[in-house]
Amino acid sequence: MRWRLACTIPVREMSFHAQFEHWVPEPVEKVFLFFANPGNLPRIMPPSSGTELRELRLVPPPGVDAIRSTVSSLPPLAGVGSEIVTSFRLLPFLPFRGEWIARITEFEWNDHFADEQKKGPFKKFHHRHSFVREDRNHVIGTLVKDAIDYEVGFGILGTLAQRVAIRRIFQEMFEYRQQALPKLLGS
Repeated sequence: MRWRLACTIPVREMSFHAQFEHWVPEPVEKVFLFFANPGNLPRIMPPSSGTELRELRLVPPPGVDAIRSTVSSLPPLAGVGSEIVTSFRLLPFLPFRGEWIARITEFEWNDHFADEQKKGPFKKFHHRHSFVREDRNHVIGTLVKDAIDYEVGFGILGTLAQRVAIRRIFQEMFEYRQQALPKLLGS
């Protein structure tokens, strides 16, 4: 897994950028559908986060009718305007929980989708998930790219939280995802 954290310092708040990439030996279409189903979110989060889905307000993606998106034997899909409400442990070792509301802001079939935090622990949070077909050793697979731009807020306390915990939490979360995804996709 490639990991890069970049930091820019505006006048008042600190903005951060994190990128993660990992490859799975599955076609883009299968990987994209897995990620576009918000029901899979708790499955790709470390158990220590205690991530739970609380509510889904789904808007179907282009080309999918509302019935297919919400009431069928097929998994639901979250298009632009969908809101995903989750609950999670604020810190893995404490029992306190937080709520996160993410809103899907971009959706292009088998290419990318993006979400922004509507409510949650960050001042600003934008997460773009990209999916690129990539062959490795004659195996067709998908390079999953995550680009996260965020501001912690809380001034110096937020900066300290970034240095002490947030960066490590992101790294652990994406390392877990890298290990779990091939199993969940049946690779």
